[in-house]
Amino acid sequence: MELLSIDFLGQPLRIEGSMAGWQQLFWNNTLVSQLNANTDHNDKHLHEFELTNGDEIIKCSVEVNLSWQPFLVEYKATVNDQLVADGSRNEKDIEQQTPQVAPKAERRFSLIGLASLGMKALKSAKLIKVVLASASLAAYSWLFSIQFALALLACLVFHEYGHIRAMKYFGMKTKGIYLIPFLGGLALSDEKINTRWQDVVISIMGPLFGLIMSIACVIAYWVTGNMFFAGLAVFNALLNLFNLLPILPLDGGHVLKSISFSMNSKVGIALCLSAAIGGVVLSYTLGLTLFGFLLIMGCVEILFEWKHRHQSHLLPLDRYGQIFSFAWYVGLVSSLIGIIWYFASTGDELLRLPMQILGT
Repeated sequence: MELLSIDFLGQPLRIEGSMAGWQQLFWNNTLVSQLNANTDHNDKHLHEFELTNGDEIIKCSVEVNLSWQPFLVEYKATVNDQLVADGSRNEKDIEQQTPQVAPKAERRFSLIGLASLGMKALKSAKLIKVVLASASLAAYSWLFSIQFALALLACLVFHEYGHIRAMKYFGMKTKGIYLIPFLGGLALSDEKINTRWQDVVISIMGPLFGLIMSIACVIAYWVTGNMFFAGLAVFNALLNLFNLLPILPLDGGHVLKSISFSMNSKVGIALCLSAAIGGVVLSYTLGLTLFGFLLIMGCVEILFEWKHRHQSHLLPLDRYGQIFSFAWYVGLVSSLIGIIWYFASTGDELLRLPMQILGT
């Protein structure tokens, strides 16, 4: 990830680095210094290089004092032993920066990934939004009633609006919401995120807004006794619960990937796997067979990618961020399952369907 970008002798100076200890220093987009990863690295890093101006040799150095937990970069740049630049950068500075080299998108073959790619090509056309929304309405009306389909689309829009609000909170420009038949929706932005915390918040705010919508429907059901609100509450909870599955590119996959990839030791991944195994055991104990199976698949995917975590440009979560994000995720999952379980206990066949799906 990009740790530092300043002007140095009239040209841009940039430092790329990772938690593994490696750093690369670029001056005028040319690599002039490199520190390799090692197990004994400390917080202090010194880059030394020489530049030539005709017959004159200019000795340059950049001293970097780097702390990951919490994140802080303090730097001093000298030319011929004379200080020319110094300062510091924290997590807020990283959130607002625009990386010099845009990260390559991960290649994933999935229906949602293909749909996202198609949307990026057509996202400026408002007609596409109308067509997709109409197709979604027709699809859900075929499965349910027109009234329920309209309400379900409202829930999907509210979910995606949660993502939009989070993007705007971080100052990102958004391109709106696209509804995709049978796949839910997409909230799109042109801008790249810079930190794992941004990834967590943007990903989890959709299901959080979905939970709020389900709770509102539960209250409406208690007040009116209308089964329409009960059905909407439970099916909306099911949709948001599936969104929290730890499978990329779903929201849950982004959350758990950000947590596990922010851990800089084998102890960290061991704790993550222990929690995942506990979730699998609990899922099968409660009869949530499908949820437990997909949890296993998601954790295996994250485990295979974990060794490449240092190649990411994203600033990792600190310890507080890891704990808070995990508690937030578990709380959301538990709340949504609680709503599904509550209505399954009513004995109504339709309201039991989401629990039966989870137990498949």
